[in-house]
Order: sequence, then structure tokens, then C-alpha cells
Amino acid sequence: MAALEDVTDDAPVRPVLTETEGVLGRTYRALSGGIVTVVLLIAFEATAVGTAMPVAARELDGVSLYAFAFSGFFTTSLFGMVLAGQWADRSGPLGPVTAGIGSFAAGLLLAGTAGTMWMFIAGRAVQGLGGGLVIVGLYVVVSRAYPERLRPAIMAAFAASWVVPSIVGPLAAGAVTEHIGWRWVFLGIPILVVLPLALALPEVRRRASGAPEGAAPAAFDRRRIRLALGISLGAGLIQYAAQDLRPLSLLPAAVGTALLVPSVLGLLPRGTYRAARGLPSVVLLRGIAAGSFIAAESFVPLMLVTQRGLSPTLAGFSLAAGGGTWALGSWLQSRPRVEPYRERLVAAGMVLVALAIVAAPSVLIPAVPVWTVAVAWAFGCLGMGLVISSTSVLLLQLSAPEEAGSNSAALQISDGLSNALLLAAGGAAFAALGGGAVGAAGHAAAQGAGGSHPAAFAAVFLPMAAVALVGVWVAARLRAPVTSP
Repeated sequence: MAALEDVTDDAPVRPVLTETEGVLGRTYRALSGGIVTVVLLIAFEATAVGTAMPVAARELDGVSLYAFAFSGFFTTSLFGMVLAGQWADRSGPLGPVTAGIGSFAAGLLLAGTAGTMWMFIAGRAVQGLGGGLVIVGLYVVVSRAYPERLRPAIMAAFAASWVVPSIVGPLAAGAVTEHIGWRWVFLGIPILVVLPLALALPEVRRRASGAPEGAAPAAFDRRRIRLALGISLGAGLIQYAAQDLRPLSLLPAAVGTALLVPSVLGLLPRGTYRAARGLPSVVLLRGIAAGSFIAAESFVPLMLVTQRGLSPTLAGFSLAAGGGTWALGSWLQSRPRVEPYRERLVAAGMVLVALAIVAAPSVLIPAVPVWTVAVAWAFGCLGMGLVISSTSVLLLQLSAPEEAGSNSAALQISDGLSNALLLAAGGAAFAALGGGAVGAAGHAAAQGAGGSHPAAFAAVFLPMAAVALVGVWVAARLRAPVTSP
């Protein structure tokens, strides 16, 4: 039976666990249920919004800005991640998690009431700020509240919480979009905020509040905050330039690059972009995996709706099996027996990701069955489950307790920045090859009446597969070099 140490009224509870107690044991049952519910909320948003997005973009006359609606989320999340890391290292994760859930809900409401595509993108940006605050806050909760032996299991639980939303989310969002309207996909999700607030926040405050045990509260690093602002502004300018595709766009692209490059170098671990062994490669691989996969996945529903004539429900449902296989991959990496082979497991995961991205655009050929995408994406999500959870585990293994917030922020910055930049690159290629016309001629294209631009989709998927293959090499460099005593 677990016992609790004597603590002062202001100190967080530090549990003493038996060797066999798990994340759903008596000590951690409430905390695990609460934070997994938070992830469940984010999962519902991701799966439901992705299904509704093609219809929203078409009705707001903004298909040419389709990628920006996704990448805008990741741009503001970059700033939220750094702010959350500083905030959590100073006073614990309760503040960033609470503020993040509130911002996330506010962004959904703004997007759901938008009258123009740019207002819709603004709502997505507010969501992104909240998402950045929440995800880093949860990593710090795991770092402080769970012993190392339980961290792979809670990361697997995070992945498992995507299973139900991945199945129910596309069906529910598709039905709502077709029969009530896409706006209610956004306006309905904030109702789910109530449950995470009730379950998670009291336990986070009880077990993970305040400065790390044995360390004085850290001061806000204003330089890091300025660099984070530089990343967000720089990434936003580059995305804007990528969507505009006019000679004048070179100016915001140049300014964005000037802001982005030094900010990234100042916030990520030294050696990240040369794949130095250990923490830098962990951070780099996270960006490679997330960016290539999410950039490709964002265009799957649009491709199926406009090129193969699927309804939003069926297009979204084609990705549903991925939630289960992602959870399976995360569960596999949590088994103690695979720990000595983690790098090989991650490399295999990246191979699966690359193959899935290559296979997806095969449905642009009319003779290829549309269910090919569902099968390919199930294998790709299996690979992502292996990679994402493993990089999270490795990051916490390589981080001192007082550095968990900043290092978690670096991991998420790599994730979000890669998403934003690769989505911008994919969106630019999509628009340059006539992808913006897909929305105007969507139904006609689906019926073979012209207006189809399959090359625009191929220009998104194939480069992302090449990026994923780079991750196979990086996976061999995840362990820190062994130093002689």
C-alpha cells in the first residue's frame, strides 16, 4: 500500500510507491485519469477539426490558405511552449495547464464564429497558444509526479487516449458538418473543458506544484521569451510568404528567416541541427517525425474529398484506425524488454512513417482503392506511436529535474516548428501547382469534370516521405555518448 510522506501545507505531496504499483494504482489513479482526460480533449479537437477543415475552408473561400489554418496553430504554440517551460520551472505546471486549457477553448469559439478565413486562422492561432502551454505543462507533470519506471506507461496512456477520438471524432465531426454545419464542430468541443478542469487540476496542484524539490524557484529567462517571440513571428512571416507566392513575398520571407534562425539556435540544444548524439538528436528526431507526418496528414482529407469524391465523414474516417495503431506502437515501446533496442524500434517506426506517406497519394490514381489510405495510415501511425513516445521517454531520461520544463519546451519547439515550416513548404508547393483551385472545383473534380490537380497533392506527400527517411539515420544517434570515468 502506498504511503505519503509528511509535508507542509504548501508543499506538493511526494508519494512513496511500492515496486509493483502502476499508473492506475491507488497513489496515481486520480492524477493519471485527469491528465489523460486533458490529452483526450486535445485528441478530439485534432481529429474532429481535421474532418471539418475542408468544408470550412471552402465555405470561407480560403482553400488557398488551407495549410495556414493548420500551421497557424503550430506557430503560436511555439511561443506557448517556451513560456510554459519557464513558467513551470519557476512555479510548477499548474499555471500553464490552466491557462492553456482556457486559451484552447477560447480559440475554438473564435474559429467557430469566424466570418472570414483570416478570422478562422486567428482562432486557430489562439488555440495553438493554449496547446503549447498545455503540452509542456503535462510533460513537467509527468517528470515531477511519476518515478522513471512509470513514465513509459503514462506516455503510452497518452497515446491510448487517442483511440476513441480517432474513431468517434471523424464520424461525429462528419455528421455534424453535413447535417448541422462545420461551425458546431468547433463550438461544441469547449464543453469538454469542464471534465479536465475538474479531474486534473486539483491533482496537479497536489503533486507537482511549486519549484522542483530541493531547488530554488527559477527566475524567468527574458532572453528565452524574446527568442520564443522571434520564432513565432519568424515562422508566421515565412508561412505568409509561402502562401502569397508573389515577388513582394520575398521581403516577409527574408525578415522571417532573420528572426527565426538565431531564435532557433538560441532555444534548441547545441548541436541539434547536426544531430549530435544524445539530447540534440532526440529533439531533432521529434521534429522530423512530427513535421513530416502532420504536414502529410493535413492534406489527406482534402485529397479524398476533392479527388475521390468522399464525404467529409468518410474522408475523416479513413484516418480512424490510426488512433488504435498509434496506441499500439506507444504500448510496445513501454515494454521493459524493448528498452535495450529502443533506437532500432525508433528507426523501424520512421521507416513505417515514410512508407505510409509514400503510399497515400497512390489514391490519386483512380484504379487504386480509396481504402489504401486507411491501411497505409494505420501503419504510419504505428510508427509514430513508437517514435513519439520513445522520444518523450528519452528526453526525460536525459534531463535533470530542474531542466525538465526547458528541455520539454525544446522538444515541443522542434515538433511545432517543424510542423509549421513543413506545412508552409507543403502549402506553397500545393498552391504553386494549382491546389487553390481545388476548393472552387471540388465537386466537379470529384466527378471527373476537370479542375483536378493531383500533382499539387503529390508535391506535398513525396518530399515529406524524404524528410521521414532522414529520421531513420537520426534514430541511430539518440543515446548520449558513453564517457570514460
